[in-house]
Amino acid sequence: MGIVAPELGRHSWPVMASHDGLAARLGALLGPALVACETHVGETTVVVQRDALVDAVKALRDAPDLKLNQLIDICAADYPDRAERFEVVVHLLSMAHNLRLRVKCSTDGTAPVPSLTGLYPNAGWYERETWDCYGVMFAGNPDMRRILTDYGFEGHPFRKDFPLTGHVELRWSEEHKRVVYEPVRLAQDFRSFDFLSPWEGTDYVLPGDEKASGK
Repeated sequence: MGIVAPELGRHSWPVMASHDGLAARLGALLGPALVACETHVGETTVVVQRDALVDAVKALRDAPDLKLNQLIDICAADYPDRAERFEVVVHLLSMAHNLRLRVKCSTDGTAPVPSLTGLYPNAGWYERETWDCYGVMFAGNPDMRRILTDYGFEGHPFRKDFPLTGHVELRWSEEHKRVVYEPVRLAQDFRSFDFLSPWEGTDYVLPGDEKASGK
């Protein structure tokens, strides 16, 4: 696999190194764990079997010609129409070769994803964020607690089926002298906007127009 460094001074934005033959190298390295590999706008993404995630990432980290030894982020995406609706996305960086790689696997939200805390200590917080926001469990994470939402939060707010208003609201109670949680109560119904401009004329009579007509 040949790594070509970006030309200095040509771009005004950060540019990663290009890599000839990376797809073939990843196929040989990951073997049957590799489901798909694609490159788009210079960024390479691999999809691996969920149960093989740890072994695949370990191989990517330890390969001398890749050295993807820095974990940048772990996040997720929700596609409710899919049988396995959640995509867990791992972003890896090689400081030695100026390479980035995106690793994906999928789950239905019930089957846990293997934790990467044994390979990257900072994975713990990223996995907690993914659990908190999407409800994706990570098997082997020693501290699977919420990290972004409040104590006793109900649901996972980044899921596509999570209500926009949430389930509870909080306010300061003068009676109890503390913050209290209550079921969401909308101050008014959702309005129906027609996007018609009153300056250009509308199909309805605005309050007060009857005065201008002299009636």
